[in-house]
Parts: sequence; C-alpha cells; structure tokens
Amino acid sequence: MKDLFMEIAGYIAAAFIGILLGMMGGGGSILTVPMLVYLFRMQPLYATSYSLFIVGFTSLTGAFGNYLKGLVHIRTAILFGISSFVTVFAVRKWIVPAIPDIIISTPYVELTSSALTMILFAVLMVIAAISMLQNKEGKNSRYITNASLPVVKLLLYGAGIGIVTGLLGAGGGFLLIPVLVVLLQLPMKEAIGTSLLIISINSLIGFAGDLGHYHMDWKKLLLITSIAVAGIFAGVALSQKIPAQKLKKAFGWFVLLMGIIILAKEIVNKS
Repeated sequence: MKDLFMEIAGYIAAAFIGILLGMMGGGGSILTVPMLVYLFRMQPLYATSYSLFIVGFTSLTGAFGNYLKGLVHIRTAILFGISSFVTVFAVRKWIVPAIPDIIISTPYVELTSSALTMILFAVLMVIAAISMLQNKEGKNSRYITNASLPVVKLLLYGAGIGIVTGLLGAGGGFLLIPVLVVLLQLPMKEAIGTSLLIISINSLIGFAGDLGHYHMDWKKLLLITSIAVAGIFAGVALSQKIPAQKLKKAFGWFVLLMGIIILAKEIVNKS
C-alpha cells in the first residue's frame, strides 16, 4: 500500500516538474532524480539515466512550442551545445560506467557511488536554489546578433554544464538561464526557449550514452515522461497568468530546503 502511494506521488511530482519547466524554462528538472530515487525507489545512478530521458523529451516539447513563437535563439543553442553535447555524451558513455560501487572503504566510513551521487545532487540543489533566489534579470536586454556572440565563453560554459548534466542527470536549466540573460542579455522569454532546446539535446545525448549500460523499464519510463510532457503544456498556459519571477523565488526556497534535507539524510545515514 505504501509503495502504491509513493508511486502515485511520483506521477504527481512528474506533472509538477513538467509544469515548472513550462513556466520557467529550467529548475524543475532538479527534482527529477530525487523523485525517482525517493518515490520510485530507483538506485541513484540508474535514476540519473531515467532523468535524462524524461527531462530531454519534456524540454524538447517546450522548446518546440517556443520555437514556433520565435523565442529560440538557434545559433546560441548550437554554439552553447557543441561543447556540452560532447562532454555529456563522454561522461555518460565512459566516465559514469567506470565509477566503482564503493568509492571509499575504511574501518570507520564507507562511501558508495549511490551515496556520493545523492550528496553531490543535494549540493547541486543548494547551488540551484541560490541561483533561483538571486535576481538575474538583464538590465539592458537586447537581441544578440550572431557577430556579438562570445563564442569562447559559450563553449566553456557549455562544457561545464555538460559535465554537470552527464554526472547528475540534471538539465542545467538553473545554470543556463542566468548565463543567457546576464552574459548574452537575451530577453527572459527567449532565454527560456533557448534553454529548453539546449537542455533537451544535452539530456537526450546523455541518455544515448547510457544505452547498453542499464536495463530500462520502458513502460514506466514512457508513462512518467508522458505525464511530465502534459505538465509542460499546463506550465506554458499558467506562465501567462503567474509572474515567473515570483514562482522562481518560491521554488528556489523549496529546492533549498529539499537540498538541505537530502544532504542531511545522506550524511546521517553514512555516519
């Protein structure tokens, strides 16, 4: 009975994640791995793979809708993506499978790959929350021309986000939005659309790197993804009525609390 309740809660959480992606263009994916680990009872490394697929297809749906509205800066997405696509695939294909089950083993402490994944993910959630709670709106928003794109910076940022996405299965939207708004001074709505495209390609390429390493329950994976995709349509509709910045602040505090709870739980369990 408890397992059924947790699974139902997981499907509700999947819809919530899609809604957040539709409204904010990022941030919601940070909850996907905790949802899979704590509600669907998946092993953390296994959950990161599922997360890449779910976030990838959900974000792709949102990106397509924004593209039809002219809110996706394609060249930025491509330049940003070149380095991140390569790094996320390399991390999932060769680095993640090479991580041993037991990282550290002494008479006093044992650190497993699963515990390390959740500890790093909790730290990532805290960083994401701090990013969401800061006001990152560009002061002089302007449309970036192809000639003015800071190519080297985009490639470096892309590589960093690719590593984070590959290791932890998070789309990196909370990192992308501030970069697109502050560094490139894209209008917020265009930054959201561009972020969704980058997240979707990063995540799906990362998932492709996993093929052959994990056994997938495709029925459950597609069901969770379908619910999240439905949520993104609701999120796009709600974004017209609820100010994204107010939602972002509230969600930032929620993610901060969740990150602290997960971090405390993992540290206490391993102490």
